[in-house]
Amino acid sequence: MEIKKIKLAYRIVIDSSSTFLWDKYVFEDTFKEYQMQSQQFNSETNPKNTFRELLAENEKAEKLHFLAGIAASGYVEQLKGNFHRVTDVLGNTYFPFINYQLDIINTDIADSSKHKIGITFYSPLLTYFGIVEGNYLVSKNIEKANEFETIMFRVQKNLSICLLQNK
Repeated sequence: MEIKKIKLAYRIVIDSSSTFLWDKYVFEDTFKEYQMQSQQFNSETNPKNTFRELLAENEKAEKLHFLAGIAASGYVEQLKGNFHRVTDVLGNTYFPFINYQLDIINTDIADSSKHKIGITFYSPLLTYFGIVEGNYLVSKNIEKANEFETIMFRVQKNLSICLLQNK
């Protein structure tokens, strides 16, 4: 059997309708941060309210993904490398991640209800054995060995293989 290495990515979208308390804090703080940081990219003579308008006017506004994301970093650190909304097939509620990326889907400095962001969590490198009965069969053990402790994650919306290494 040819062993492959993969990284998985899990994406959540946070907007004004999000119900998780963690999401609400991230929503509020990234919106406030966006309001502050967007001023440096906005024109005083012809200000733009939405992120998409601002981006069309000033390509440097692309930095706002990162700058607004700084407001989420403390909340992501609280997760301690495990995203608890993705369960494995045994019902253990954790998705291991080593980094994340926040992106602004859209927002409006004058209307927080239009604020919408995505956060993608990236797993460490995993040994990949394939899809078994609709589940990714992986192992955190990436060294060649005769035994692998495996985890199975259901193939589901917002969970994807984002990196594949053939060895």
